[in-house]
Amino acid sequence: MSASRAATDRHQPVYMGLPAFTVLLPRFWVALPLTFAVAVLAMGPMLPGPLRIDPGLTPAANGWLQAALTTPVFWWSGWFFLKRFVRSWRTLDFNMFTLTVTGTGAAYGYSLLALLVPSAFPDSLRHHGHPPLYFESAAMITTLVLLGQILEQRAHARTGDALRALLALAPPIAARIRPDGTEETVPLAAVHVGDLLRVRPGDKIPVDGLVRDGRSAVDEAMLTGEPLPREKQPGDTVTGGTVNTTGTLVLEARRVGADTVLAQIVRLVEAAEDAAPPIQRVADRVIDFFVPVIFGCAVLTLAVWLLLGAGLPTALAHAVAVLIVACPCALGLATPVSIVTGIGRGARAGVLVRDAAALEHLAACDVLVVDKTGTLTEGRPEVVTLAPAEGTTTDQLLSFAAALEIGSEHPLAKAVVRAATQRQVIVPPARDFVAEPSAGVAAKIEGRPLRLGRLAWLGLPAPDRLTTAACAAEADGRTVVWLADADRVLGFLALADRLRSDAAAALGELRHLGLEVVMATGDNPAAATRIATTLGMPTPHAGLTPAGKQQLVQQLQAAGRRVVFAGDGINDAPALATARVGIAMGHGTDVAIESAGLVLLHGDLRGLARAVRLGRAVLRNIRQNLFWAFFYNLLGVPLAAGAFLVWPGWSLPPMFAAVAMSLSSLSVVANALRLRRLRL
Repeated sequence: MSASRAATDRHQPVYMGLPAFTVLLPRFWVALPLTFAVAVLAMGPMLPGPLRIDPGLTPAANGWLQAALTTPVFWWSGWFFLKRFVRSWRTLDFNMFTLTVTGTGAAYGYSLLALLVPSAFPDSLRHHGHPPLYFESAAMITTLVLLGQILEQRAHARTGDALRALLALAPPIAARIRPDGTEETVPLAAVHVGDLLRVRPGDKIPVDGLVRDGRSAVDEAMLTGEPLPREKQPGDTVTGGTVNTTGTLVLEARRVGADTVLAQIVRLVEAAEDAAPPIQRVADRVIDFFVPVIFGCAVLTLAVWLLLGAGLPTALAHAVAVLIVACPCALGLATPVSIVTGIGRGARAGVLVRDAAALEHLAACDVLVVDKTGTLTEGRPEVVTLAPAEGTTTDQLLSFAAALEIGSEHPLAKAVVRAATQRQVIVPPARDFVAEPSAGVAAKIEGRPLRLGRLAWLGLPAPDRLTTAACAAEADGRTVVWLADADRVLGFLALADRLRSDAAAALGELRHLGLEVVMATGDNPAAATRIATTLGMPTPHAGLTPAGKQQLVQQLQAAGRRVVFAGDGINDAPALATARVGIAMGHGTDVAIESAGLVLLHGDLRGLARAVRLGRAVLRNIRQNLFWAFFYNLLGVPLAAGAFLVWPGWSLPPMFAAVAMSLSSLSVVANALRLRRLRL
């Protein structure tokens, strides 16, 4: 890539129509000392007593030095603002840059005219015999707005991180089987449809394929979000990016490259980000009507002075003064200062804000679509039922099951061992251990042959009482494993993903805040309905693929709903990117976190309610800031227009615009700092 092409790419808009903050930052560091010098030259001689700074220059020399220092600030540091200003008039799509550049341009042009032809200005607009200069206003407004944009862009999440995290799910290499049966390691890009691949325990499956040989349990949480792996045997399909957990598989590649399910998920996230509508900021909505009003006041001022018989210079001077005083530099700080303060307050409460605009959007959302596994539930299987047969105790059932599973990495096995540890059950050693993939395990425990697995594999009849209970558990979405010795069934264990302890209270808080809560999950309908019924939620949307979750969000948004989506898995990434606001749980996958606008660092469900309260408080604070940003300046509009020249003889002092600008900026910052004490 040529140097000119690289430079052009760096300057491409990435957020709010401006390039990345790394491009803006050098311009700010140039503008800052120049603006400080201009402020000293302009206001230093007017400060009282010991604060007074007199550079010892003639008014003309002082003015020309201010012009020399302000010119690079206005034209170079503010170049991207000027481009946005021109585009806003070309498209009649007004925004904060329309107003700020109008004010800075009026101040800069007016001041240059006062230096070049001071005789054209009437005595009523002179101060100590010289027309006032507003170079310091032009420089300060440009610098402060530049600072505000840098602060906001640094808090803006980059969507490329999510795509990179998704692409990293696919392994870079694959073990391909040659026609003679030997094996070779090849790059993923070299795998073609029809190739036979070997996937060992713990490896990621490289491409979408069909199992030709072997049995194993495959972790498909990437697609379903569920913690329980799915048993695979010859004839079953597998998906690239999922994880093989137990046995070795030989699979035939069916879809490779851009045709895999993983590639489709990447495209869904990418399309969701590209299709996101431009952000209509609160400040922009105010400016939509404020810009025409101020220009109308300026035109009216010009017309009235001309009708009263004043000369064109006098009329023009008052009209330009209206544009200058009506341009609050605090406008550039009103939104970013509130958002940055809100980001800090959220971080202390465990709410990490990755996309600054998400805070504004969150305040207006009315429906929360929430994933089940890892969000409403713990995200890992737990033993929820122990049903021993007659003659077997509960502790014996759990003890023998844990002894059989203690050496396994399967999530169900870990759940059984964890339950035994929690209940402080003694786990005896197992000998002659044998595992049958997708069926069960067998071993001798205390000299007694025991087996744990599916009832059909055990080949023994179960008591009617246990059979009925097991059928009810399976209908409720639970996973059932049976324990037997050589002659009879000893009982069963039912496992399920346990509901989070704070789920009910958190959903109650969200409903109190006025949000409708809807469940979307890749789990089976029975398990989803059980959780929804327990929490008093409406009928869940179950068995959804990543694309299905995204389509649900799109359907709600098409119906006019403002959707928040909360999830923690790779399969949630497209929906997180599509929703108005995406919230990821902090214990979730990197892909989910990178796709979301907010992250709950502690995975605390009540953090959802805290995030909503934070968003509403920030939006309220922004609106207050916009009021103060305009208030002082609007008071000066009639003064700048010359409405009080006849009586009581007031005119626009040269310092008025600067004082109004300082007061509005201070009030905005002070108001934003109140967010630091916000109770969440």
